[in-house]
Amino acid sequence: MVPYVLEEKARPGRASLLLEGNAKLTLVQAFERAALALPFEEGLRDVEIVAHRSQRNGRTTALTLIVDRPSGVDVGLCERLAARINDALEEIEEPYTLEVESPGLDRPLLRPADYERFRNRDVCIHTTIAIGGAKTHRGKLLGLRETNIILQTSRGELPLPLATIKSANLEFDPRDDLKRHKQERRSHQ
Repeated sequence: MVPYVLEEKARPGRASLLLEGNAKLTLVQAFERAALALPFEEGLRDVEIVAHRSQRNGRTTALTLIVDRPSGVDVGLCERLAARINDALEEIEEPYTLEVESPGLDRPLLRPADYERFRNRDVCIHTTIAIGGAKTHRGKLLGLRETNIILQTSRGELPLPLATIKSANLEFDPRDDLKRHKQERRSHQ
């Protein structure tokens, strides 16, 4: 993952935003609400929120937003998203830093739908228990079957129960990427 640090705001003061009635929204709640609303805004409907997280660092809170979209993520998109998040947090006076970043070439697979979307791609999957004598599994992703991720390995198909997945991510091979790009160009001609 290559982070784009786009905006840092340090503001002393209160850590909540007044909402309707007397309800208050904390910095983290306001960030999560703003982040999850992004794909519903005009011009951002193709943006996928891969992950969002917050971590307290001393007196500030580090906010991270990981985004993806079919056409790719560039610095301009990260800047626009950071500006929208900062606008949504304008009333919050707690100091924070904000990073908006792409998922990178080794994109994490976090949701069951990711295992279908990235079918036929090389992946590395870590399980919480040993399956087939190992906790680390590499191969071509064949998708989901019921509650199992199916991985094509040198030994054949390997079913990995979703419940045992500790982490999973794409593995980038430039040769495969170039081959896939070439095939996509041919199919569009």
